[in-house]
Amino acid sequence: MSDTHSENNNIKFEIPKGDILIVAGDFTRTGAPSEVNRFNEWMKSLPHQHKIVICGNHELSFDQTCQYIKGYYRSDIKNVLCDCIYLEDSAVTIYGIKFYGSPWQPEFGGWAFNVPRGEKCLSKWNLIPDDTDVLITHGPPLGYGDKITSKGNIGCVELLSTIQKRVKPKYHVFGHIHEGYGLYTDGTTLFINASTCNRFFVPENLPIVFDYSLPSGQTKENYM
Repeated sequence: MSDTHSENNNIKFEIPKGDILIVAGDFTRTGAPSEVNRFNEWMKSLPHQHKIVICGNHELSFDQTCQYIKGYYRSDIKNVLCDCIYLEDSAVTIYGIKFYGSPWQPEFGGWAFNVPRGEKCLSKWNLIPDDTDVLITHGPPLGYGDKITSKGNIGCVELLSTIQKRVKPKYHVFGHIHEGYGLYTDGTTLFINASTCNRFFVPENLPIVFDYSLPSGQTKENYM
């Protein structure tokens, strides 16, 4: 899932059961502590054993570099997310599968976790380990689930190059561009735009479920 934008209570469908739930950012409207608290309570209510969460451009209170609202950043806000695994330019391995999460995206309206296109974007993607199995970013790569009706494709070309030339993850989960919801592939990586809200911020897009075969020697019981 991605881009729920504090609309959890308006979701009309059942969240599918699974071993791992991924939320690829924009789980709030502005990152206000009350919104983060409500999201954490929602996470607590879901049955998944493992829940991985990253931020997006709407989580203003998480980004110490954001100048959109002066003083909005809170150094303790990450501690509110106590019922999930929070990733920010970091990785976690579950069931022998390596997940890496990054909230950054090319400059988009001056919100959180924005960086200029080009070298500064690439510097963030250079942090992604080569052996990442499931990549989670907030923004899409160029040409995959990144088309805005009024602007065309706005994904990150540096992210696409990093994925196709170096990392080659099996799955790439993202959101950010609500109109891009759906599945795409280049034959190596399955790109998943998991935006829950549509372009009008109505949470109508169903969660996308995928399976990952456990690496040799790994069992779920090892992580109970």
